[in-house]
Formats: sequence, structure tokens, C-alpha cells
Amino acid sequence: MTTTFYDTLESRSPDQREAALMASLPQQITHAQKHTSAFAKLLNGVDASAVTSRQALARLPVTRKSELLELQKAGQSSDVFGGFSALLRGPHMPRLFSSPGPIYEPEGTARDYWRAGRAMYAAGFRAGDLAHNAFSYHMTPGAFMMESGLHAVGCTVFPAGIGQTEQQLEAIAALRPNGYAGTPSFLRILVEKAIESGSDISSMKKGLVGGEAFPPSLRDWFTSRGMAIYQCYATADLGLIAYETEAREGLVIDEGVIVEIVRPGTGDPVAEGEVGELVVTTLNPDYPLIRFGTGDLSAVLPGQCPTGRTNSRIKGWMGRADQTVKIRGMFVHPGQVATIARRFPEVLKARLVVSGEMANDSMHFQVETTSRQAGMDQKISDAIRDVTKLRGTVELLAPGSLPNDGKVIEDARSYK
Repeated sequence: MTTTFYDTLESRSPDQREAALMASLPQQITHAQKHTSAFAKLLNGVDASAVTSRQALARLPVTRKSELLELQKAGQSSDVFGGFSALLRGPHMPRLFSSPGPIYEPEGTARDYWRAGRAMYAAGFRAGDLAHNAFSYHMTPGAFMMESGLHAVGCTVFPAGIGQTEQQLEAIAALRPNGYAGTPSFLRILVEKAIESGSDISSMKKGLVGGEAFPPSLRDWFTSRGMAIYQCYATADLGLIAYETEAREGLVIDEGVIVEIVRPGTGDPVAEGEVGELVVTTLNPDYPLIRFGTGDLSAVLPGQCPTGRTNSRIKGWMGRADQTVKIRGMFVHPGQVATIARRFPEVLKARLVVSGEMANDSMHFQVETTSRQAGMDQKISDAIRDVTKLRGTVELLAPGSLPNDGKVIEDARSYK
């Protein structure tokens, strides 16, 4: 496999990368404390100079997207960003965006602000290419994320946006773009309409997609039609988090973020390979999010990418981490499951299964444990009652019995 890299960062040794990231971390935390009111409060009392390892980072609080939304709403009259942006409106903030919620995000002036160029290069885009950008240019930053990445690798961009399929096919036939950026579902619509109408879109041989799940079956569907389509994982808050390479073995983590996988409902890192919530610290000084909980599930893959890129890889998007359920009129969330488990050092892993029918449901607490001491199940049952105010049965299991799917709460109720 012959591979060229976007820059030398991709092929540096893991030790070099880790040392560089950990050296940047105290500076970023100090910057966030000084220049954002939100992290001045959230990290009050934290000695940034001491946060030079992943272990130290893991002791800081996780800020989840739902909390960011609430803080933005609470401070909307004075600061629509909830105190998280280090930028003020003006020449250093050329645009601001609104994502569903609504959550408002700033854009800084840095070249390739969202760092999407790395993903574009891995997907095969090169200087001189013309890219058909079919992300929406309306309110949300998706189109601008892709456009800035395409510009970073030297591409020209046709701002197609979404909808108006016939006009888009006409533009593709006339302009002969080399590749596509947008959602995979809209690309499929374009391909199907082109086949139906006889439109010539044969120039589009490559693409980078995001914003939706991209299953292997759909990837293979495009491949069979002469298109090499790759995916990336990015958010409006964090920019690029990870991207696919020609190896097609997971997603390589971007060089500008620190990624942790934690047990849902907590900030506790899990072992390599275990599914959990993606928590990301970005080194972007304009929007310095520290331990930002994405709410998405994934897992770290062992080893390195066959292309020679040396950063860690994740499996990709594996579902949502927010598994809060309502049981007999009471909300139960993953954090409560973690609280119960932490009371018992012998418990390695816990899972709450809710079964039955709505309004007639039951809780079944499954725990992996190294101990089967008498009365342990009753003690855990008492803790369930104490923490959730609900009764539940307890099942003690051998280590490794529970599925590795990131679920802390499984809602197995019938909704008929």
C-alpha cells in the first residue's frame, strides 16, 4: 500500500505525538481558564501546570453537549456561547453558526479552522481538483467545514448545498467535478437520479461523507459504481475528530485533539477496545473545549493503520451514550448506575436492564464481579433503592459476561 501523508505529524512516533499533546495540554487549560468564563468556573482551582498526563486529564470534569446547551440558554442575553468561546464577535470571528438545539458555535480565522484538510487528503483530494460540496450552507457549519478543508488541500469548490437534484446533476455534467463532499444519503440520491435520467456524473470518482452513519453496504454500493467514498467523524464544536483511510480499518484520530473513551455517565476512561463515550479535548485556542462529551459511543482499535499513520484509531460511530430512561415515573441515567457500582470495589462492570411493558416495568441490575460473598446481591439491591428510589433485582455475573456495546442502561421494554 503506497501512501503519502498530509504532513509529517501523521507518521511521527506515538511517543513523540503523546509528548507533544501532553506538553500542549497545560497551555490549553490555562488559556481556557483565562479566556472563557465557563472554564474559569468549571476548572476553578485546577492547577493547569500539573495536567501533563492522561491520568491527570481524567480527573477533570466532563462537560457534555447537553450541559453546554443549558449554559448557552442561561446566558443568552449576555453571551450566546455560554462562556465557552474565547473569541468576541468582530474581525476574529468571521462567522457564527447554529446547530440543532440550538447550539451556537463560533468560527475563527485560522486556516482550515476545523482541520478537515487532513480527512480530505486521506480521501484522495488534491490541489487542482474541483469538489461538489453538497452540505447545507444554511445556518449550520457543515458546508464550511468541508469547504475550508478542500481549500486547504488546494481544491476549487462548487457550493451546491442540498436539494434541487436536477440542477445539481446538470452542474455535475457541465463542470465535471472530481469528487463529492456531503452526506452519503444525498450522494446516493444523486447517483440514482443520474442513472434514471441518464445524466453523466462519471467524473466524480471520490468523496468524503459525514453527518450520518456510513455502513459498509452503502460504501460497497458506491464502489460498485466506480466511486471511492470515505467517511469522517467531525462535529461543529470540535471540528475533525477522526477520518477514514484507504485501509478501511477504523478511523484514524486527528492530530489536533486528545480523545478519551469513558464509561457512559462518568468521566472514567475504559480499557482499550471497550465501548464507551467519546470525550474530546481540542487544542483549538478559539473554542478551547476541555473534556467535551460528544454523547457518541465508540472504541479504540488496537495497533496502527496499515497506511503508516501512527495515531490511534477508533471504530467509528457506534450509537449514542445518553441512555437515560424513565421508569415508573422516575428518570434513571447512566451516572446513577456508575454511582451504585462505585460503592462496591468488587464490581467490575454494571448494566441496568429495564424490561416488561411501559407502566408495568421492572429493573434488573447485572454486575460482573470477582466476588460472590453472601449477601452481596442484597447490598447492591439496597444501593439501587437508595440511589434511584426504585426497587430492582440483582444478578451477579462472571467477569467478561456482559456485552461490549457501551450500554449501561438497556431498555428492553415492549412499546406496543
